[in-house]
Amino acid sequence: MDTEVLWTPSEDKKRNSALYGFAQQTADQHGAAPDDYAALHAWSIAEPDAFYRALWDALEIVGDKGQAGFIAGATQRDAQFYPGARLNYAENLLQRRDGGLAIIAHRDDKTRREITWAQLYDDVSRMVHALRAEGVGEGDRVAAIVTHDIEAIIGYLATAAIGAIWSSCSPDFGPAGASDRLCQIDPKVLLTVAGYGYAGKQIDVTPTIRAVAEGADLTRIVIIGDEVPEALADLPATALTDWMGAHEPGEITFNRLPFEAPLAILFSSGTTGKPKCIVHSGAGLLLQHKKELVLQCDIKRDERFFYFTTCGWMMWNWQVTGLSVGATLVTYDGNPFYPAPGRLLDLADAEDVAIFGTSAKYIDACNKAGLKPRETHRLDHLKLILSTGSPLIGPSFDYIYTDWKADVHLASISGGTDICACFLGGNPVWPVRRGELQCALLGIDVDTLDDEGHPVSGVPGEFVCRNAHLSMPVMFWGDTDGSRYTDAYFTRFEGIWAHGDYVEKRPSGGFVIHGRSDTTLNPGGVRIGTAEIYRQVETVDAVEEAVAVGQDIDGDQRVILFVKMKAGHGLDEALEKTIRQRIRSGASPRHVPARIIAVEAIPRTRNNKVSEIAVRDTIHGRPVKNTTALANPEALELYKDLTELKA
Repeated sequence: MDTEVLWTPSEDKKRNSALYGFAQQTADQHGAAPDDYAALHAWSIAEPDAFYRALWDALEIVGDKGQAGFIAGATQRDAQFYPGARLNYAENLLQRRDGGLAIIAHRDDKTRREITWAQLYDDVSRMVHALRAEGVGEGDRVAAIVTHDIEAIIGYLATAAIGAIWSSCSPDFGPAGASDRLCQIDPKVLLTVAGYGYAGKQIDVTPTIRAVAEGADLTRIVIIGDEVPEALADLPATALTDWMGAHEPGEITFNRLPFEAPLAILFSSGTTGKPKCIVHSGAGLLLQHKKELVLQCDIKRDERFFYFTTCGWMMWNWQVTGLSVGATLVTYDGNPFYPAPGRLLDLADAEDVAIFGTSAKYIDACNKAGLKPRETHRLDHLKLILSTGSPLIGPSFDYIYTDWKADVHLASISGGTDICACFLGGNPVWPVRRGELQCALLGIDVDTLDDEGHPVSGVPGEFVCRNAHLSMPVMFWGDTDGSRYTDAYFTRFEGIWAHGDYVEKRPSGGFVIHGRSDTTLNPGGVRIGTAEIYRQVETVDAVEEAVAVGQDIDGDQRVILFVKMKAGHGLDEALEKTIRQRIRSGASPRHVPARIIAVEAIPRTRNNKVSEIAVRDTIHGRPVKNTTALANPEALELYKDLTELKA
């Protein structure tokens, strides 16, 4: 069990953190020392009304708070946050109007653009006018097929200012993937790129635009750029420069709305059917994100905040809320290893990045590429590294502290599209322990349960949340009776949010994620998290990546491990033995796979997560319900009718 402390905040860092300050401000209510996070957390759960009223003030939310912060209901879904409040998400993000930099946008072709706070406000105001001229009003949907760039953020904020609902996906989704998502919500306007660059190649997006146009009743298609491609000339398409250029900037009339008013629709991965349209409120996202950014991450005004994400991942919405803190967003679109493996590290140095957000997969890839930023880069402004997307394993913690920077806060964070936020994450007053997510976040009452619903600790269990939380979805789009919502979260344990993760609660107050519970392995009736296997396999240098699934056979299940080898390496008997020994000694004999099979590719979702479900269904001869959710669906052919699985 990993328990080693790898980093401890200095007393100065603790005392200068916003979390410490918030604990001091509320000390008369919780009665604990400012660095007693456990006591602060317990108070945030036990006294939700007091906590949420204090939170609004501490985060300096712009709007009308109302009289109450929280009113309990008969169920989690019936609870009310700030029932008398009215606010606008965009208004809270556009408080600055000075000449400082709001966004610095990079692409992998080395393009760099920037926009000041004053320019951002003006451009949002012009887009507000343009959207209103198209008839977009409160509750209408604005869809987007966009790269992580300045125009996408302007579109999001303009939509929010009106009280309309934004929904975006990245342009690599393709025609079926984009239309499966965006056409479900009946958008009025589509904001889109006509093409994008990736690793030196130009990809045409016009077939995707046409697919969405054919499936939705669009009033206007707005092409980011100066002209409309000939391929779209028969559609109601306009170039963004002309569309916005027809309007002068001015004061924005922000539409302040109740807490539960929708802002954004995000989509489930869609690997088990048509993607669910998950509707989030603007107030919920603002307060939840700002709570996490300010108190759990300690992001401050004018700090440079980078996150490697696409507009189809919830981390994009999360990063954009960083504008509410007064931080400068540093964005990047394209291949993170192009034109060289150190591309994002070069960016971090060039832009004085203080907060560097990425995925566990990226950190592992840097390690396997032999990058040692401590020897090649300054990283002198870097104070926080955020990792999510999949569990961050112990060796990756070691790699950051050995080869990146010794004095840095490494926060593995976890939540998901379902809440567009985090349940578990960083804590600027607590130490970082090897392999652990530091804590449950304020206001979040999480637990781990066995199959009978009893709390467990020190062993993996089903991850649940026992209380209402700020960014619970408002609803699923089209779910008129709420049954799909209930089935998604509240049927595993009646009345309790079950998140679908397989998690271990540690004595330190930290957590270890063992994988998704719907892909948990069950050989001999013993539940095994796939992340436990990956932790060991990723220590084998010859293996680039792996996917573990359970194969049903003879009334039981056996573990099958597929490995993609690094260039120049093959899977032979000696290497199989090494892999088995690592798994046996590092996990347990039950984790050792019955078969280890080399493959040329591993299926991934468009958010770069290994799709265990797609592999599992394929080896059993079951159809994969929605291959458009995969970035490389052709890889599934490698898993069909394998002779190695027939004996």
